[in-house]
Amino acid sequence: MALPPGTRLGNYEVLGPLGAGGMGEVYRSRDPRLNRDVAIKVLSAEMARDATALARFEREAMSVARLSHPNILSIFEFVHDQDNAFVVTELVDGETLRARLSNGALPSRRA
Repeated sequence: MALPPGTRLGNYEVLGPLGAGGMGEVYRSRDPRLNRDVAIKVLSAEMARDATALARFEREAMSVARLSHPNILSIFEFVHDQDNAFVVTELVDGETLRARLSNGALPSRRA
């Protein structure tokens, strides 16, 4: 379910894709209410139809939302409606872990 730029998810506007994985896709998006860019992780339609996967996605969001640490993304919102299930998080610019590890293993203190 690739979302084109300009797609609206709730109050957010999709700006472009950031990545994809086994559960869905992540998009750079815009929160016009607070005038900031955010990341939105959208559960794939297939996974959203699977009650077990949907419950796991919601548990993950709820668990992360309870945490506060500089190395953990802040979750701003979890949405599950008739059309979508997605989590809105802070957007952190930088390289992916895969890209970083392509330069060699991280020293334990850095990891």
